[in-house]
Amino acid sequence: MEERKACALLKARFEAAGFHIAENVMFAEDHIRFEIDGYDAGARVGYEYITEEAGDSWDVDDDVQHELAERRAKGDLFVLVVKETEAADAAAIGQRADAFLAQLAKKPAAAKKPAAAAKKPPPTPKKPAAKKAAKK
Repeated sequence: MEERKACALLKARFEAAGFHIAENVMFAEDHIRFEIDGYDAGARVGYEYITEEAGDSWDVDDDVQHELAERRAKGDLFVLVVKETEAADAAAIGQRADAFLAQLAKKPAAAKKPAAAAKKPPPTPKKPAAKKAAKK
């Protein structure tokens, strides 16, 4: 499947699950550096569809994929990596995305979309103290 179409499908699935996906983001942490196809930095969740068309195999090689898997196991970072050779059509990509997102839904809060901070109501202004009548 063409990378552009596969990424559009993945983005739709991730956004339907509540993530805010930015496309083609430079991801650089520790010794991992590559342009990730889709990423929600706040939730630390994203996806990478590896194709020869895009030349992904040189920057998302086996070492990077292994590191991403380790960080996922630690609960630090959640990136779905799909190789075109393992999921070459829309149905297979959708199944991989759905399975990944279902696993995320079962993870602790770190893997879920952070809840918006509860807004505190504005402070109530104090009423001015009543003036005492002056003695004459």
